[in-house]
Amino acid sequence: MEKTQNGGAAKEEGGGDGSICGYDSLHRLLKDNLNPHIFQAFCFHADKELLREPRVVRVGVIQNSISLPTTAHFSDQKKAIFQKLKPIIDAAGSSGVNILCLQEAWMMPFAFCTREKRWCEFAEPVDGESTVFLQSFALKYNMVIISSILERDINHGEVIWNTAVVIGNRGNIIGKHRKNHIPRVGDFNESTYYMEGNTGHPVFETAFGKIAINICYGRHHPLNWLAFGLNGAEIVFNPSATVGELSEPMWPIEARNAAIANNYFVASINRVGTETFPNPFTSGDGKPAHADFGHFYGSSHISAPDASCTPSLSRNRDGLLITDMDLNLCRQVKDKWGFRMTSRYDLYAETLAHYVKPDFEPQVTSDPLLRKKSL
Repeated sequence: MEKTQNGGAAKEEGGGDGSICGYDSLHRLLKDNLNPHIFQAFCFHADKELLREPRVVRVGVIQNSISLPTTAHFSDQKKAIFQKLKPIIDAAGSSGVNILCLQEAWMMPFAFCTREKRWCEFAEPVDGESTVFLQSFALKYNMVIISSILERDINHGEVIWNTAVVIGNRGNIIGKHRKNHIPRVGDFNESTYYMEGNTGHPVFETAFGKIAINICYGRHHPLNWLAFGLNGAEIVFNPSATVGELSEPMWPIEARNAAIANNYFVASINRVGTETFPNPFTSGDGKPAHADFGHFYGSSHISAPDASCTPSLSRNRDGLLITDMDLNLCRQVKDKWGFRMTSRYDLYAETLAHYVKPDFEPQVTSDPLLRKKSL
């Protein structure tokens, strides 16, 4: 498989002397055994350095629709999603992916628009069914996997969180991060199910680099992106579930800007399809009761700190995006632009410290003639 620099599309090589399961290339194997256009590959390069070897990491992201109608039995829905993702995860592992990220709440329909508490049955502990399912792939393929689930916190009264579980390449659980920002806009009724997370801005040091997870709505908050960067992230994953009418104009901008401003790679993952629920629901946007959340527009992509990015996956089809990235590019861009040296965090820290106080007054200097009547 040949990859071009900074987001160029992969193209198929000619056959070699050997074969893979009867195929003359891995690309052909994947192409013939996955749905059309499901597999894309790209590459980001860094300049060659004299004192460091390249640090190339292969990252994969998966976007997918649900497998069964939301009216199906919950256990059948979950099993069907597992079965749907199994060959795609196998394809990622067979392609040598080092770090794989799934979409937000991949193990269930995105039912948080409904406010119906029965969907809480999909919640599971960090070491629950979805994690166990993925641990075998992590171990088999020597692959770190990021799994965004609805977490049931058994040790704290079964409180529910929106949580990303980081599974190590040896099948172990490295840690977890809980969603920092909960939307209160349109049909996003997520605070019915869980509140803002309490895990801060953790960065997980893995065998393939330092990674962090900015879950969905957190991408709208620049300080959230900043905090992961201050903690040393080299790749920040943004597993999401967002619909076209609300956020699509922002989608290609926010993550790319975060990658530039914070000198790290950003992997943006969004689910695909329209999910219809048994009972109509209402929200704060003034629309009549409706039974679907809107169209999840996919368009998963990866942005680099030098402002380059891959093309997006489809708006309406499942997809696997594989990208090679040289993590040396993060420091090279830091050295070039010097954002860390010129950021003046002391000034912002002082402003924020004042802002959170009840007696805060904005630093505004008014023109003394502004409200004075002219002669």
